[in-house]
Amino acid sequence: MVSPNPRFAFELECSIDIVETSLGVHFHCWSVDWKLRPRIMDFFWLHHFKCLMELIPRIGTQRAGVEMALIDAAANSIGIPLWRLFGGVSNAISTDITIPIVSPMEASELASKYRKQGFKTLKLKVGKNLNGDIEVLQSIRAAHPDCLFILDANEGYTANEAIKVLEKLHEMDVTPVLFEQPVHRDDWEGLGHVSQIAKDKYGVSVAADESCRSLVDAKKIVQESLADVINIKLAKVGVLGALEIIDLVRPSGLNLMIGGMVETRLAMGFAGHLAAGLGCFKFIDLDTPLLLAEDPVFGGYEASGPDYSFSNARGHGGFLHWENIAW
Repeated sequence: MVSPNPRFAFELECSIDIVETSLGVHFHCWSVDWKLRPRIMDFFWLHHFKCLMELIPRIGTQRAGVEMALIDAAANSIGIPLWRLFGGVSNAISTDITIPIVSPMEASELASKYRKQGFKTLKLKVGKNLNGDIEVLQSIRAAHPDCLFILDANEGYTANEAIKVLEKLHEMDVTPVLFEQPVHRDDWEGLGHVSQIAKDKYGVSVAADESCRSLVDAKKIVQESLADVINIKLAKVGVLGALEIIDLVRPSGLNLMIGGMVETRLAMGFAGHLAAGLGCFKFIDLDTPLLLAEDPVFGGYEASGPDYSFSNARGHGGFLHWENIAW
């Protein structure tokens, strides 16, 4: 087991009203009292939250939101930032940035822009059209020749198409650092086949994203060696679910990636604190706040190009601009 801080555990006393409406379940956390006491315990707050989480639906986004709020309340109550609560390995991370499915010219312009901003790793969405994907890759390579590539197919290829992409890239002398979810989420055989060929023949790691929706999926991937990397998204599996998967994967020899959905700096900042504090993620893909037209979050982490730093004194450090929220 991994222990963020083996010296302490916490006792939780909280008062929560749960109101179910036609729009879902709403939570009002009136008080959270965390009592610090010495004790050696792995994942010291895991048991308390597990009991509490039995009260809410098992929908990843809802669970993640409640878990984030409670863990943030805990960190605030004892006066430490989230990254330190999660282990304190670091208070900074660096992310990649995504180029969506666009024309070769648009991709080239974005690659040039991101190069000037200091991004060293570009994540390219592929899987719509094999030949078109290759053209876009060539244009990006010309605009940012030193960049590292992550290919994200979002389940868009068959196993044979995914292998053909790797063959074409090999001919171009381009080796992606990661090939994310090349086949459909339920194509376990295809995922394992692509992973084996990619690693043995081309030296490319394959990540399971959509294929890993739970701890059960993670166990299958680890036990059957179906991928080299597991991508964890808090909005998909929740915070506690993520910690369970991390605990499973770390001793297995597989690597970890942390990503997100289309999220503001509120949720993405929490994921960033977790990644910095644990320090166990080889790949960090927390860029979506950089791609949003507006930022509704006050405070929080500081971003400079690909680098995020967490300098807040306690908790998450970020808050919503409520007056700008459309109800």
